[in-house]
Amino acid sequence: ENVMNNKLPKTKIDKRTGIEYHLKGDYYIPNIVAPKQEKIVLNKYGKMRLKYLKEYRKADYTIMLINGTLNTHLKEIQETAQTRVEQIIDQLKEKSNLTEDMKNTDVLYWVGTMNSIKSQAEEIVLNELIYV
Repeated sequence: ENVMNNKLPKTKIDKRTGIEYHLKGDYYIPNIVAPKQEKIVLNKYGKMRLKYLKEYRKADYTIMLINGTLNTHLKEIQETAQTRVEQIIDQLKEKSNLTEDMKNTDVLYWVGTMNSIKSQAEEIVLNELIYV
């Protein structure tokens, strides 16, 4: 009966860890706040990287999430991926001798070749940056 009348302190600090707790009902909840993360909009590459981290690199994902570096990482990866895809497309266009004139003279050939070039560029970037 005496135990029921004892009031628990509203806050307490764990002497071993130094973490402060507050009383919520019958439980102590740690006073931990996740660091503020930069707000970003994910493009295709950012979303693919996030999915990959969650599925195949859970530890890396969790560490970045807790440290507040996940969004910065995703932003860096997606910007780098976008730039690399554009660079590789330009390089492959030069090698294939594809010209803007072909857009008007042989549209189907031009579109087919561009689609192929874009696919190759994305495949390279996915293996270099996203799925690692």
